[in-house]
Amino acid sequence: GDVKLVKLCIAMIDTGKAFCAANKQFMNGIRDLAQYSNKDVIVEVTFQGYCNSSPLLFRDIRKFKDAKKQFEKVSEEKENALAKNAQVQRNKQHEVEEATNILTATRKCFRHIALDYVLQINVLQSKRRSEILKSMLSFMYAHLTFFHQGYDLFSELKPYMNDLGAQLDLLGVDAAKEKRDMEQKHSTIQQKDFSSDDTKLEYNVDAASGIVMEGYLFKRAISSFTINLTLVVEDLRLCTVKHCEDIERRFCFEVVSPTKSCMLQADSEKLRQAWIKAVQTSIATAYREKGDESEKKSSSPSIGSLESGSESKEKLLKGESALQRVQCIGGNIACCDCGLADPRWASINLGITLCIECSGIHRSLGVHFSKVRSLTLDTWEPELLKLMCELGNDVINRIYEAKVERMGVKKPQPGSQRQEKEDYIRAKYVEKKFVERQPASISPPEYATKVLPQSQEEKRHNIPEKSPLAGEQVTASPTVRSNDSGTQHSANDSREHLASTISTNSLYEPEGEKRDSSVFHDLKQLHPGLQLYRAAYEKNLPDMAEALAHGADVNWVNTEENKATPLIQAVLGGSLVTCEFLLQNGANVNHRDVKGRGPLHHGTVLGHTGQVCLFLKRGANQHATDEEGKDPLSIAVEAANADIVTLLRLARMNEEMRESEGLYGQPGDETYQDIFRDFSQMASNNPEKLNRFQQSDSQKS
Repeated sequence: GDVKLVKLCIAMIDTGKAFCAANKQFMNGIRDLAQYSNKDVIVEVTFQGYCNSSPLLFRDIRKFKDAKKQFEKVSEEKENALAKNAQVQRNKQHEVEEATNILTATRKCFRHIALDYVLQINVLQSKRRSEILKSMLSFMYAHLTFFHQGYDLFSELKPYMNDLGAQLDLLGVDAAKEKRDMEQKHSTIQQKDFSSDDTKLEYNVDAASGIVMEGYLFKRAISSFTINLTLVVEDLRLCTVKHCEDIERRFCFEVVSPTKSCMLQADSEKLRQAWIKAVQTSIATAYREKGDESEKKSSSPSIGSLESGSESKEKLLKGESALQRVQCIGGNIACCDCGLADPRWASINLGITLCIECSGIHRSLGVHFSKVRSLTLDTWEPELLKLMCELGNDVINRIYEAKVERMGVKKPQPGSQRQEKEDYIRAKYVEKKFVERQPASISPPEYATKVLPQSQEEKRHNIPEKSPLAGEQVTASPTVRSNDSGTQHSANDSREHLASTISTNSLYEPEGEKRDSSVFHDLKQLHPGLQLYRAAYEKNLPDMAEALAHGADVNWVNTEENKATPLIQAVLGGSLVTCEFLLQNGANVNHRDVKGRGPLHHGTVLGHTGQVCLFLKRGANQHATDEEGKDPLSIAVEAANADIVTLLRLARMNEEMRESEGLYGQPGDETYQDIFRDFSQMASNNPEKLNRFQQSDSQKS
């Protein structure tokens, strides 16, 4: 029993050592934690209190008796000597003698140490009762003192511990709330990541933090793209945003300010569209907060132009705001889709005005359905402004809402819910549910037997009694035609038409046919593609819009007429606005007919300077050659058309400069921009100045 008690005492001592070591490590861990939480008052105070409450009563414990250590050591030496003696070979007499001597010496030492060890055990046994009982009594008193001091200390700390418990309860509540929020965000993100392809990226303009949208974008530096944090612009009211399709990198867009431009790259097309929408909405919000006075004082560069500043805007609009001119058109005083008064946004490819909520829905449809631009925040190119004046809400609604009343569909009102407006707009423009479908249509080669002859002179001056849409009776003023010799105005002086017509000298005429020999009085009887094709030549934008609504391919190829497209027909018809309308709706500016001639070739041959300028701005390839091996520049040089030669050479020089600067060069210097802007101005406001080619040719003949 005594031996067992001694063993338990030894185990108690060893456990105490382990407790001391663990407690020391625990204290060091708390000290390390406190270094990372030096600003956390609660943790720091708690640590100091714990350190003060730890009684420094750790005492050294006696080492094992020397006799036991020596006994264990000599026992090990004896075992080694025995093993070595057994391993010596008999033919090695020297090693045998050495091993025998070592074993003898080791045995003597072992016996001596063993006697000492037995002596120490006997001495301990003789003193075991008094010493053990004395030690137990001391141990008990030590425990009594330890726990009594601990009780006194923690009694003093009880108020603090109560306060700390209350603080921990509050921290637990906050932590649980944060956990729920994080789990909700995590669930939302997972749903967005693994939902359908129609996932919408949300942004909050009215966010309390002021952050509308956040994330990472690549930013173009001098010679590369970087992701370093950068302050792009300080005031969004002076900026605009536009797509960048003329560089090799995908998903790029540009934020343009009066002093600089910043090229940014998103990770996907959806992200790019979301960023562009967020920036545009933020710009609009900034202007609304500043009121109408800020809108008059501030302006931002056009999405389609590299020009910046209010001076550029005044030059482009010639003193008359885009809002005033566009709202003069029939129906444009109210939103095309919900009827809200004073719309400030427009869809440039549809030719309609929109309120800010409907414009946001149109943006979500994608640019292949609707391209949204602000009538007050953006600058407007003259040809684009004239395009808006050619169509209008009344014209487009006659097409896209032809069956609304018949189907019993309720059109959204200004106060309708956003979801109701979105459903209606998608049904109207994407699904085209309300478009009046023609029961029968004429397609090539049937159209050859349906042509009504009309002279060129009759075509230019005749004004139909019927509207191009649905046969309704309208005034003659909205269908006035114009040519490059000047700009004609309608009766209400709100619609302006610009066209550059083919000269009567027959400088250029397609092979095998006379364009002036036949035209259609009723284009509605045609196949949608052919309707668009003929209406483009006739400069009839309402019929062109109707053809697109009926599903016409904007790049429809007429195999019966040299594989020409509607855009080539618009060039032959001489209308700059018609070309702009087709380009806004996705026409291919580089499509070539059977003779290898694209729109730029035809515009150059016909001397239509405004169209050449427009095609070059839209990225037309001026290096393409026709079947005779001629590119547009060689054609212009042969015809001695100085204006077109200037434009082509300047565009070619700008292209070479960009190639020399690499992918990250600027899209053009100021001289290039100024000259093209001036030609656009002349083509829209003073087309007679660009008639020098036709005039000189008339003098020669």
